[in-house]
Order: sequence, then structure tokens, then C-alpha cells
Amino acid sequence: MAASSSSGRVLTLCKQFQNFFRISSVISAQQCAVNPAKYQNNNFRVRPSLVTPSLITPISSVGQYRSVHTSISRRGLEEFFDSPENWGESTVKSGAPWTAKQLRAKSNEDLHKLWYVLLKEKNMVLTLEQEAKRQRVQMPSPERIRKVERSMIRLETVVQERETALRLLQTGQEKGRPGDWRKNVFGYIYWYRFKEYAIPWYMNTRYKRKKFYTPPFVQPHIRLRIEKYIRDRTRQANLKKQRLNKLKERFPQMKVPAS
Repeated sequence: MAASSSSGRVLTLCKQFQNFFRISSVISAQQCAVNPAKYQNNNFRVRPSLVTPSLITPISSVGQYRSVHTSISRRGLEEFFDSPENWGESTVKSGAPWTAKQLRAKSNEDLHKLWYVLLKEKNMVLTLEQEAKRQRVQMPSPERIRKVERSMIRLETVVQERETALRLLQTGQEKGRPGDWRKNVFGYIYWYRFKEYAIPWYMNTRYKRKKFYTPPFVQPHIRLRIEKYIRDRTRQANLKKQRLNKLKERFPQMKVPAS
């Protein structure tokens, strides 16, 4: 019992000495930081790089720290729903979609930010659409979905135009991966992208199995396929016209879209 009590006393004294030396070192460093000219003599000189702001103005509480963030921190799902003032409204005001001319006048950084704004708006509108389907009610202003999709398609087109222009300036190639228009055995024309092989093409049996030509006996079938495609397109156009005429007879005040 005596040995354990003596060892405990020694441990307590060691901790007290350690805390004393730590406090004394911090106080001396603070004094040097507050009045460095006092210690700038031949024997002792304080380096400016060693004077840290934490020693000059020590932070006493956690509340003095400032959280760093770029947007409002929200822990719920409010971002996936429309503003509360639009709840229950039959129509919601929305602007026109972005045009390609407007997007071309913006910088790459602005386009990058606008893409995520549109993506956020698209998620919100799609969530609203699904909620309207679940409740079996009419979605307010469903044209917003098409406006956002058009804006995103045009933004992506503008970005591709800039990438193509930069690639043409640097490498002289229009496509990101070089290729060529080729025909297959069925007469379809498609874009073939070049690939890298470990051996030359005339020694590559896998490449030789690909037939980039159309046999002569396939030509009549190509003509029949084109005729079938034109016939189907004409039939669909006639059916659409007949449907519009029937709606016009039933609802005379309806505006017929321009063909």
C-alpha cells in the first residue's frame, strides 16, 4: 500500500511539472510575439516566421471558429420540392428556355455553374411530376420540364462546339476520336471509330473479319428499305393530319399548330 501511494504521488508531481513547463513556454512565446523588439539583441532574436497568429490572439472558445461552406447547409429534402408559395397553385410562372446565342456569350465557368442549376431545377420538376402522378392531380405548369431539357441540350451543344474548336486548333481533328464513314454488309452507313492494335491491320485476323463493304445482291433490298421508310413516314403524317382535323371539328376554337 505504501509503495502504491508513493508511486501515485510521484506521478502527480510529474504531471504538475509537465503542465508548469508547458504554460511557461506558451507565456514566453506570447511575450515574444507581443513585443519582439525587446528580445532582438545579440544573444536572443525572434524570427518573424515563428510568430504565429495563434500565439498573438489565442482562441478561447469554439464559437469563434467560422464554418467554411459555399452554400446554405440543408439537411432535409427541400431542394427536391418547389417553393412553398407555389404549393397548391395551378400555374407557376417560368421564364423562357436558354437560347444558344445567350449561352455562347457566357464563359466556361458560368456554363459550368448554369449546368448544375439546370440539373437541380430538373430534379425538382421531375419530383413534382411524380408527386402529381401519385396524387392523381394535374401538375402545375408541366412545360417547365421541356424548357429545362431544351436549355440543357443547348448548353451541351455549346460546350461541344467549344471543345471541337479547341481540338481543331490544337490537333486539326474535328472528332475527339478519329474515324471514318463506312458501310456494313447490310448497306447501312455508320461512323467507324479507329482503334489501336498491337499489330498491323493486314496481320490482324480480328480486323479482317469486319466487312466494310456491301455485296451487290444487297442493293435491291436497300432500295426497298428506303421505300418502306418513306411510306411509313407519309402514313404517320397523314394520320396526324386526320387527327388534327377531327379535333378541329370537335373544338372549333382550338388552334391548329403549323405543319
